Amino acid sequence: MRRESTFVEIGAHRARVHSVGEGDPVVVLHGWGGRIESMAPVIDCLAPVFRTVSIDLPGFGESPLPAGVWGTPDYAAFVRDVLGALDIRRAHFVGHSFGAKTSLYLAATHHDLVDKLVAQGSSGLRAAPSMRARMRRSASLAARAAGRLGSPGRALKKAVYNRIASTDYRDAGPLRPILVKVVNEDLSGLLPRIRSSTLLVWGSDDDAVPLAHARRMESLIPDAGLVIFEGAGHFAYLDERDRFCRVTRHFLGKPSA
Repeated sequence: MRRESTFVEIGAHRARVHSVGEGDPVVVLHGWGGRIESMAPVIDCLAPVFRTVSIDLPGFGESPLPAGVWGTPDYAAFVRDVLGALDIRRAHFVGHSFGAKTSLYLAATHHDLVDKLVAQGSSGLRAAPSMRARMRRSASLAARAAGRLGSPGRALKKAVYNRIASTDYRDAGPLRPILVKVVNEDLSGLLPRIRSSTLLVWGSDDDAVPLAHARRMESLIPDAGLVIFEGAGHFAYLDERDRFCRVTRHFLGKPSA
């Protein structure tokens, strides 16, 4: 099976790209905090029957940080340009979480590029804040005010932020401004523009992106269906890798033997 790993230069940015297999191209995009290797079960599933192209998105894996505070449109444009450099004009997409959100954005804005799309646990919708979120917001504002009161206040601010911040936020490091930007984006106005046949795959116990978001996406995307993996979490493609493989290959027209 043909395998190739390389770096692609797009303007001032570069990204690690892995390609394996032959046939119709499928682009596999990892989620926030991930890398090409995070999607290994998906790549292994698709490579026997597709040319499977995966990318370390800028700031993740072996791809350097982007210059500036990127949002989903910037990541989508970068993926588009990488595919152009690889002479890929149309492809299926399989994405997880932020990678799925990037794929949805591409499908809404570049109809000719995206054939079929599998979005697993996709971010991209904003919801009214819960009581817990409002309490965290109040605590954050109080901690910010305390941080202006000298060393004791700064220590309190740090302690509160460590307590209430999400794991992604705490671990984001130099990507933190980008995380804040992409978390606050809402794709609901774009989803009705998607023409690609779209399969949404969700874990019933996803605690990062609620199942309610999946149902809303299904209602907004004109040609969408939803498959729920009972008992699976945000990483449903890992929790039930064999089932995810069968469902994905069937949807893309290459059922498992």
